[in-house]
Amino acid sequence: MMERPAGTGTADVKKVGFISLGCPKALVDSERILTQLRFEGYEVAPSYEDAHAVIVNTCGFITPAVEESLTAIGEALDATGKVIVTGCLGERPEKILERHPKVAAITGSEAVDDVMMHVRELLPIETDAFTGLLPVAAPGMRADAEQPETTSRHGDVLAPSVKLTPRHYAYVKIAEGCNHTCAFCIIPKLRGRQVSRDAGSVLYESFRLIAGGTKELMIISQDTSAYGVDIRYRESEFQGEQVRAHLTDLAVKLGEMGAWVRMHYVYPYPHVEKLVELMGQGKILPYLDVPLQHASPRILKLMRRPGAGRQLDTIRRWRELCPELVIRSTFIVGFPGETEEEFQELLTFLEEARLDRVGAFAYSDVDEADARALPGHVPEEVKQGRLSRFMEVAQRISTEKLAEKVGRVMDVIIDEFNDDEDDQPGTRLIGRTKGDAPGIDGQVYLYAGDFAGQIKIGDIVRARIEDSDEYDLFGEVVEKPEWRPNVPQLGHFGKH
Repeated sequence: MMERPAGTGTADVKKVGFISLGCPKALVDSERILTQLRFEGYEVAPSYEDAHAVIVNTCGFITPAVEESLTAIGEALDATGKVIVTGCLGERPEKILERHPKVAAITGSEAVDDVMMHVRELLPIETDAFTGLLPVAAPGMRADAEQPETTSRHGDVLAPSVKLTPRHYAYVKIAEGCNHTCAFCIIPKLRGRQVSRDAGSVLYESFRLIAGGTKELMIISQDTSAYGVDIRYRESEFQGEQVRAHLTDLAVKLGEMGAWVRMHYVYPYPHVEKLVELMGQGKILPYLDVPLQHASPRILKLMRRPGAGRQLDTIRRWRELCPELVIRSTFIVGFPGETEEEFQELLTFLEEARLDRVGAFAYSDVDEADARALPGHVPEEVKQGRLSRFMEVAQRISTEKLAEKVGRVMDVIIDEFNDDEDDQPGTRLIGRTKGDAPGIDGQVYLYAGDFAGQIKIGDIVRARIEDSDEYDLFGEVVEKPEWRPNVPQLGHFGKH
C-alpha cells in the first residue's frame, strides 16, 4: 500500500499511483495497465505524495476483499482527490459510488482501454515533436473486446512488459472468465464467461519472459483445465509450428523451454492425467493447485462443483503416475447445510488424501451468490470451530510430510536474503522447492555455507534438507549448478 500524503506531486511529468489488490489473475491485469502507462509516457508514483492521480485495481470476490478495496479507494481519494477504480469490484459500480461518490471513473476488470482513456482525461500529456511520434494506446486490451487485425488476432490480449513480480518468476494468464456456476462464487458475473488466449500468444510471451531471465512460470486462469474449450482448441503459430490451444499441448511446449512451469487452478478433469504424466517425466513441475472445496458429495452438489465423489480415486491415480507430485488445495468449511457428519467426512478425506499444501476458509456470504439463498446456514461460532479443527489436521499432515524430506537433496529457487547483521552477505537465504509456490506455500531457510556471497536472488541451487517444522524446511546449500534454459538469454553472448 502507498504511503499517506503530505501534498501532491510537483514534477512536470504526469505521475500515476497504483494500488493492486486481489489474486494473481488481477496482478496480471495490473501489469498490463502499468505497461500501457509507461508506453504512453506516464510515470508510476511510489507514494501518494508524488501522485497526481491513483488507479485502484480492486477485488470483489468475497466480503472482506470488497471492504479492503473500498478502504483503499477512500485512502487514495483523501490523498489525491483523483481516483480511477478498475477490477472486479468495478463491475459493481453502485457499491463503489454508495461509499465513494467522488471517484473520477469506474471500469470493470481487464478494461485497460477504458482505464487509459480516463487517465488521459484526468492527466493529459502535451504532445511535442518527440512524444507526438509515439503510437497511441493499442485498442482491444479487454479479452472479450473486438480487436483490429493489426493489433492482436483472435481477440487476444497483449502480454504485459511491466512486471510486478521479481525478475525470476512470473504469472502467465492463459484465459479470462469462467464457465462454471459455483453457488458460492460470482466470478462469471464479474469477469464473464471463459475467453482463452491462443497457444502461440502464450508461448511467445513465455519465451520472452524466459529470455529476460525468468526461471519460473506460474500458469493461471479461473479454470486452467478448461483452457481452449471456448475456442475449440484451435491451432496457432509458434516458431513455425501449429500448436493447439489445449492444456497438454501447451504444457509440452512450455516444458521444452527449460524453465520451471507451475500449474494453478487446475480442475480434476480426465485429461489432467496427461498433465501429471508430463510431471512424472520431469517436463513440468510436479505440482498441482486443485481447488477441491469439499469432500461430501452432497455438499459438492450444493456448491455445484464438478467431480463430486471421485476426488480420492483421482488423487490416488495421479500419485501412481507421479509419486513426487505435490498437491495444494483449498476448502470451504461451514457451507450452508453442512452437518457435523459431513464435516467429519471432510476430515476423513483429508486424512486419506494427505494433501501437501492446504488452505481453508469459513464460508461467508457473497452478494449475488446463489449460496445465500440456501437453507441451513451454519452459525459463525460453529464455522470457526470447524475451521480450527480442520487446520489442526492439515497442519499435522503437513508436518509429517515435510519431515519425510529431511535428509534429501532438493532443488531450491532463491527468493530473498535473510542475513543477520553479523553475517557475511549472502550467508542466509530463503527459497522454495519445486513443491512451493510463492506467497501461498512454505519456504526453505538455507545456510549458503561455502557458497556465501556467490548466490543471487533468482538462482536455483541444490540444498540438503536438515530439519523441518509445520510448513517450512531448513538446510544448507551443497551445489550451485548453472541454469541452462532452452531459450537464448538476452544480454548473454557466446565467446568469440
